[in-house]
Amino acid sequence: MARKTIKNLYICHLENFTQHKIKAMATDDTLNNENQTSPVADYNEGDIKTLDWKEHIRKRPGMYIGKLGDGTNSDDGIYVLLKEVLDNSIDEYMMGFGKQIIVEVTETSVKVRDYGRGVPLGKVVDVAAKMNTGGKYDSKAFKKSVGLNGVGIKAVNALSTSFVIASHRDGEVKRVEFSKGEIVHEYDVELTEEPNGTLVEFTPDASIFRDYKYSEDHILPLLKNYTFLNTGLVITFNGKKLVSRNGLLDLLRENMTNAPLYEPIHLKGDDIEIALCHASQYGEEYYSFVNGQYTTQGGTHLTAFKEAVSRTIKDYFGKPFEYSDIRNGMIAAIAIKVEEPVFESQTKTKLGSRDVGPDGPTVAKFIGDFIKKELDNYLHRNLDIADIMLKQIQESERDRKAMAGVTKQAKERAKKLAIHNKKLYDCRVHLCDTKGDGEKKLASSIFITEGDSAAGSITKIRNVETQAVFSLRGKPLNTYSMPLAEVYKNDEFALLRAALNIEESIDDLRYNNVIIATDADVDGMHIRLLLLTYFLQFCPELVKTGHVYVLQTPLFRVRNKKTSKRSAGKKKGEVAEDTYYCYSDEERISAIQKLGQNAEITRFKGLGEISPEEFRGFIGQDMRADRVTLRKDDGVAQLLEFYMGKNTSERQNFIIDNLVIEDDTQIMQ
Repeated sequence: MARKTIKNLYICHLENFTQHKIKAMATDDTLNNENQTSPVADYNEGDIKTLDWKEHIRKRPGMYIGKLGDGTNSDDGIYVLLKEVLDNSIDEYMMGFGKQIIVEVTETSVKVRDYGRGVPLGKVVDVAAKMNTGGKYDSKAFKKSVGLNGVGIKAVNALSTSFVIASHRDGEVKRVEFSKGEIVHEYDVELTEEPNGTLVEFTPDASIFRDYKYSEDHILPLLKNYTFLNTGLVITFNGKKLVSRNGLLDLLRENMTNAPLYEPIHLKGDDIEIALCHASQYGEEYYSFVNGQYTTQGGTHLTAFKEAVSRTIKDYFGKPFEYSDIRNGMIAAIAIKVEEPVFESQTKTKLGSRDVGPDGPTVAKFIGDFIKKELDNYLHRNLDIADIMLKQIQESERDRKAMAGVTKQAKERAKKLAIHNKKLYDCRVHLCDTKGDGEKKLASSIFITEGDSAAGSITKIRNVETQAVFSLRGKPLNTYSMPLAEVYKNDEFALLRAALNIEESIDDLRYNNVIIATDADVDGMHIRLLLLTYFLQFCPELVKTGHVYVLQTPLFRVRNKKTSKRSAGKKKGEVAEDTYYCYSDEERISAIQKLGQNAEITRFKGLGEISPEEFRGFIGQDMRADRVTLRKDDGVAQLLEFYMGKNTSERQNFIIDNLVIEDDTQIMQ
């Protein structure tokens, strides 16, 4: 999926709209709509196969790096490959060796050079090409490491058409070249004047990562996080120097999109660091890390942190505050170091460790004891900050109590409406399910459509396992500057909240991907922005955590009018070879040039005009969707006020100056 900032979305709407070419979504077969059944066959000894390490990685890459993708999404596989290499360099820094890492990335290749101790020269081949081989099994050598299983660098090797590793150690260098895990050339040990350290260069296999391209927009935040978590480490990325002096305090300042109510609290101890503050916003926002690994799905450490912070603040003020009131508007980060951490998958996005080490203590006790002592001491020493925090909590409490009656009525009304609600077509698998296939849970999606006709097309051909559909009834409210109580009284948003299961918080979100699927016209874009305005005002963490997308559907269909008539008898679901679906004027013109005089152009003005069978390809594994991102420099408050607030003369002039008149008669040209 591609990336689109809030600022771009609002500007595009008031300038009418300009289509951008969106790259294909990750080739995750869990999004495939077609259910295939295997014929019954004999099962004997010949059916049992043993794959070597590289064959297994290439056949089942998802087990090692998560989804594949093409680089348009920050968690696509090519970034996991980069991270696996970087993790080894970070581990060296954490052990006290090498203060600089050089990273050079082109659109298709990566080069990483660290200045640690270097891989022992006699083990370079084993480290890169022998499964479950590494120097991190002994906790004495790498006590609190990121990479533990001796798998990551081998996955990079097996999934690359070119992989080169060179270890510089005490005036000597050992260099080995691979392709798809096979040794291409192993050089003898040679003398070198290069300082100690390891160099890794690789080019991902384009046959696995289709049409991939590295994006600086996704790499830069990854590298910045490494510097925030390793104070003093210098990472040079394509000539640009990245370094942090204040750790998680810098991270918080980098990511906050609303001004803090007080100077962020920053506390550090042995193997633990936290930073937190409150801002004028709804919900909670967290960044959690273990041994330098960004755990996007949290885990035992984040659960313990939220509990400990709430309890400590409640005890400090000595008032019966609800934990939800204490944490409302909170933005916080926690980083801990755990000996031999247990993650829930190779991609290490959720911590499962119960203890911080073989001899304890538990993660909950370790974090709880630190916060109870250090945060309580901080609040006693900084009474002005404690006073601001108290006022924020009291304001949240008043808002909650004022909303109690409205919320109860809204829930009851939503429950009654849901009984007869024909607007939601649910799927079988949900993100919040306690059991089930992890990949399917991550693939769970809900399409928010504009009206029944669009919902009908999607509903008929969706994957009922992982794809749900919610149909809007006309344009939703413009919720900008609207009191929360008024928003809760709106039936449409009540049903949407119930469908998403975000009434209390996004921790129970039912779908990993919330996809806005409106028409590619002015009204459709208006509805899109009305929904985004609601999400930004009342659950911004849904956007910040990367759950919100905008579906891109073709503006035009260009086909050969001669072959399209002959292909009328094709099987259901098949599309004529000479049919092109175009998402921009450039694609339309290119398709017309290919077909010449036989080109037949259809303009899709609404999703309802697209037949269900045609729609199949638009929400399957090649779906084009923009992930909506929120950055500090987007200036959300100002954007919302200008574009969604009162109709000022400045906005009127902006619209007039940027008005675009469409002439459908020109689509043949």
